[in-house]
Amino acid sequence: MSGSKTNAMKRKAVLEAVRAIPPAQDFVWDGSDEDDRPAAAVELAAGIDAARRKRGRPVGSGTKEQVAIRIDHDILEAFRAGGPGWQTRMNDALREWVKKHPTP
Repeated sequence: MSGSKTNAMKRKAVLEAVRAIPPAQDFVWDGSDEDDRPAAAVELAAGIDAARRKRGRPVGSGTKEQVAIRIDHDILEAFRAGGPGWQTRMNDALREWVKKHPTP
């Protein structure tokens, strides 16, 4: 085996030390330190679910479509001046216009 040795223990000593570790089900928590408490089944399951979630943007509702549209500067500034949610307000204004002006 190449490289420097990082462990002076022999294979037999390592195996004996590993076998001497008590099984997890035999662990008894005395309640003195919360950091030493073993994880409950619910906590373990929550960790597995968290690991399965994908990273990145959340999945959209599927009811909207992204488009590129050019809006006059003054109109865009008027909606943006209202603060966060300006895109939703713009969508609502367009929806109201469509209700008042139905297409034939």
